[in-house]
Amino acid sequence: MDAFWLSLVMIFLAELGDKTQLVALTLATCYNTRVVIWGIFWATLAVHVFSAAIGWFIGDRLPGEWISFIAGIAFIGFGFWTLRGDTLDDDEESCKTTIHPFWLVFTTFFMAELGDKTMLSTITLATNNPFLPVWLGSTIGMVLSDGLAIIAGKMLGAKLPEKTIKIGAACIFFLFGAFSMYEGGSGFNLSIWASAVAVILLSGYIFLRKPAQRSH
Repeated sequence: MDAFWLSLVMIFLAELGDKTQLVALTLATCYNTRVVIWGIFWATLAVHVFSAAIGWFIGDRLPGEWISFIAGIAFIGFGFWTLRGDTLDDDEESCKTTIHPFWLVFTTFFMAELGDKTMLSTITLATNNPFLPVWLGSTIGMVLSDGLAIIAGKMLGAKLPEKTIKIGAACIFFLFGAFSMYEGGSGFNLSIWASAVAVILLSGYIFLRKPAQRSH
């Protein structure tokens, strides 16, 4: 698949149910939808230029089969992350009006994206794909995902089949990850595959375990 379309689709899926998408839905209830989407676009463009550059820099210095194998493991981990989903903290749910809405959205998304699933997905994609298509594809994919969620949420009163969407997106991550692992690691020995399976199981446990109840 072309790097641009691959990045667009994978980041679109990675953003489903992600924390930044929840932030987008919240901000869109406070401010003009066009302003929110415009702020998301520029914040994502800024963050993902660094993400794609990091992935390109790493990928240019690693063997191709290992890149594909490790990327596959990472995408399976992103699948578990998608199944878990995210929630907003109380202070993130409130509408802040001390600065212009565009800069509020830009700043919020820029900070929220640092170390987030979509940023890590972009880095992973850029390890074995050209820089520019990954940068642009990942940016547009995220904006489309957030934009459609905002529009659909307003039209349907935010009553979206969240669980079904998460499961579908996670399954695509699992399939893509498994294919990438096979493509890169078909010649690897059993011990490497056993270690990879152990990492996958550990990531599944970490993401899917029930959080401890907070004491009040």
